[in-house]
Amino acid sequence: MPKVHFKSPLDDVTVEVSPGTTLLDAAEKAGAQVGHSCGGVCACSTCHVWVRKGLESLSEQRDEEMDRLDMGFDVRPYSRLSCQSEVGQTDVHVEITEESLSAYMDENPIVRRRLESEGKWPLKK
Repeated sequence: MPKVHFKSPLDDVTVEVSPGTTLLDAAEKAGAQVGHSCGGVCACSTCHVWVRKGLESLSEQRDEEMDRLDMGFDVRPYSRLSCQSEVGQTDVHVEITEESLSAYMDENPIVRRRLESEGKWPLKK
């Protein structure tokens, strides 16, 4: 089974998933801090991630995803919405964008407050 590695300024986690699992579902299984304000239905861009390795093994991008990515911040050629990207047969390395990490903190105030008390949030520029 393929592994998905999530990297952020706060944490690195890896999880093994079945092919066909979305990157968002993999993030939730791993405890990776990927935001998803719309609940993962391709209605926002808060689950925007950068795929650093394994992009070619993900499901093909649909028009709906491309339209939503146009709303994202710092979109790059290897950007994907994690709610729309299904894992194929090979490992994937994902970098969680600042946009997605900020959305996650907004969605999880208890985690945000804990990280603030530890001096880990907001991120130092």
